[in-house]
Amino acid sequence: MTDLVRVEVEVNGVRRDGLVEPRVTLADFLRDVLGLKGTHVACEHGFCGNCNVLLDGETVRSCLLFAVQVHGSTLTTVEGLADGGALGPLQTAFHENGGLQCGFCTPAMLLTAHEYLEAHPDGGTDEQIREAINGVLCRCTGYQHIVDSIRAAARAPGLPDPSPELVRQEAGT
Repeated sequence: MTDLVRVEVEVNGVRRDGLVEPRVTLADFLRDVLGLKGTHVACEHGFCGNCNVLLDGETVRSCLLFAVQVHGSTLTTVEGLADGGALGPLQTAFHENGGLQCGFCTPAMLLTAHEYLEAHPDGGTDEQIREAINGVLCRCTGYQHIVDSIRAAARAPGLPDPSPELVRQEAGT
């Protein structure tokens, strides 16, 4: 029998730990050990991006990492984007702008968009948004509603205001 290894991480602001075999993926650790079912697993080869989570603020494919590799790190899953029991601004924007269909890619798309908006609080251009989300495959939406949702989230209360320069560019002045 393989020896179990203790993995300690901060997930969504809470210190968590669990015992795992060294070969357990981060996705399986989150879902099966910590009970965080929002992380979805599809291809299990890192191609689809549907298992994305934030590791120390950057998106990673949780199916490609072993849980033991993230020991001591800070993780954010889709559950961490909520504001208490209510949807956070990004989740609300996706809900109100049709940025989801079946919902399977939504957790990864939300986390990818969250990372993007941290770097581009003004929302950037549609081309920049599309580039940011191109690593998460969605089979339902055609992506336009996702782009619209991210743009709406950039204008949402609680997020930084767009830079005056971008506002001038969008207004054509």
